Amino acid sequence: MAVSGSKAVFGDVYMDELIASCGNGLDFLKPSGVYFADRSQSSCQKASLILRKQEQRNNRLVCRYNFCDAVQRNTGYNLPFGPRMKSIHTSSLFCTSTRAAHDVSFDGSSKDERAAGLPVQTIPNKKSFRLVSGSCYLPHPAKEETGGEDAHFICANDEAIGVADGVGGWVEVGVDAGKFARELMCNSVAAIQGEPKGSIDPARVLEKAHSSTNSQGSSTACIIALTEEGIHAINLGDSGFIVVRDGCTVFHSPVQQHGFNFTYQLESGDGGDLPSSGQVFKIPVLSGDVIIAGTDGLFDNLYNNEITAAVVHGLRAGFNPQLMAKQIATLARERAVDKNRQTPFAKAAQDAGFRYYGGKLDDITVVVSYIAGSSNT
Repeated sequence: MAVSGSKAVFGDVYMDELIASCGNGLDFLKPSGVYFADRSQSSCQKASLILRKQEQRNNRLVCRYNFCDAVQRNTGYNLPFGPRMKSIHTSSLFCTSTRAAHDVSFDGSSKDERAAGLPVQTIPNKKSFRLVSGSCYLPHPAKEETGGEDAHFICANDEAIGVADGVGGWVEVGVDAGKFARELMCNSVAAIQGEPKGSIDPARVLEKAHSSTNSQGSSTACIIALTEEGIHAINLGDSGFIVVRDGCTVFHSPVQQHGFNFTYQLESGDGGDLPSSGQVFKIPVLSGDVIIAGTDGLFDNLYNNEITAAVVHGLRAGFNPQLMAKQIATLARERAVDKNRQTPFAKAAQDAGFRYYGGKLDDITVVVSYIAGSSNT
């Protein structure tokens, strides 16, 4: 099994050139502004779905297919790789993870950005579908040496994905929150291995993963699994996902924040928010649907309609999930360094009373999953 800080992890959590241990952390002082004690607030907005309260180097993109299978290394599902590109690192790994997110807001979206209710329709049994996924990670330029603070995983045989974004405020006390995010994703992979095949409960997975994560720091989390009923997901904080169908955004996960740039987050021990504070979603899916999960580095810089437009372009060009993720991550980075364009983060900052314009430079993790027929390769 493997996990990544957009790095890949095998057993003891090997991530690209970095080794992240899932061990106990040392006691320390927690930076102000990181611990969110107020659990009484419930910003769980109702979606038109079944919903309940429930974080490389040298400016290189890390793009890969990742696989998690503790029992067999052969996934039984061939995923085509796109051509190797000069600035892209690709690898076929069993699982990867990347950090978490913290200040995205969909409140700044335009009208056509808002999540549409999924139409009532007869959905084929999940057994006829496969979740085909690829990922791309672009760390903040200043964090390339440490690998950034994002983490993510893709478990192909278990048909599950996850993203996490380590909260950067911990650096003020010398803590790399990316280690927490990577351990959280590593533990999520382990928990998934113990779930019933085809009936993964993301909320239970997150609860188990959180209880066994001991690193210092805190992180957001989003875990998505393909089950017999469709997509089953949990999201806590401002990482999240959208579902694109027939060129339209039919769903996006609401952001959970205590305030502007003040995301819900998990922390080891009794600190931070609880996994039960996350929002749980059950979403019917159809063949051809595209799921885009990411950290706030994605959603702070691109509106949903921009992501959807990139998806439409990629599908027309015949992109596989990996190349689709690369295209979206590259566009998000372009927006992040553009000071002359309105972005979701800028809009949220303005709404909060700040004078801010342009993108927000951050780690960017994008995981793209295609809902495909089980016979597709």
